Amino acid sequence: MVSERRAFGHLRLIPRLLSGTSRRIKVAYRVVSAEMQRRRKAAKKVKNPIDRVSQNRRSGRPPAMRPSEIRGRADNFRFMLGQVWDRLEPRLSRAKTDQEVIDAFVQEAQPYAPNFMPSLANLVFRTLREPKFPKRRTARMNFLADSLAGLGLVAPRSSRDICQKERIREKRAHHILRYEFYVECSCGFKGQSRNHACPECGTKIDFGLGTSLRLT
Repeated sequence: MVSERRAFGHLRLIPRLLSGTSRRIKVAYRVVSAEMQRRRKAAKKVKNPIDRVSQNRRSGRPPAMRPSEIRGRADNFRFMLGQVWDRLEPRLSRAKTDQEVIDAFVQEAQPYAPNFMPSLANLVFRTLREPKFPKRRTARMNFLADSLAGLGLVAPRSSRDICQKERIREKRAHHILRYEFYVECSCGFKGQSRNHACPECGTKIDFGLGTSLRLT
């Protein structure tokens, strides 16, 4: 048996008897090596990717976070900082490195420090040194909270803008200002109440556990 080496495999010559004669010929068969099989499988994976969803996404950079998520986190940060700001802020104002920011939170912002440190240390350090950082106590605290709400995935300025827009949108959203009931009063009136009372005799609706009110 004679064999000839080829890249990633070799040719094997196997004797075969020619049909109807006593003559033998040698037929070449390619023996595929393990390396060639591995590369063929890899090529199939490229042609048939598992992640088909990402290929159907719209062009452009996908949003990192929802605006409502950023605003909600900012509100949480405002509450946390508000509990420790009086003792935390003096240490932060003197911090000159990321490590000093971490130390300030660890020592002065418990039990909330793990929500900020160490991942947001550099973001805190940079935010405190922004030219537009406020002068007043509450404004400084809220400025920092809104800046950190994007967790660095959104620029501090963009994070603050998103929080502001979300709060304005919430204020403009419609709310139920007053609700009334359909009532049947003992004075004979049947219809919609007015200020939670009978429009005819002025009897107030009893929201207690009294048996005079029947809910249907």
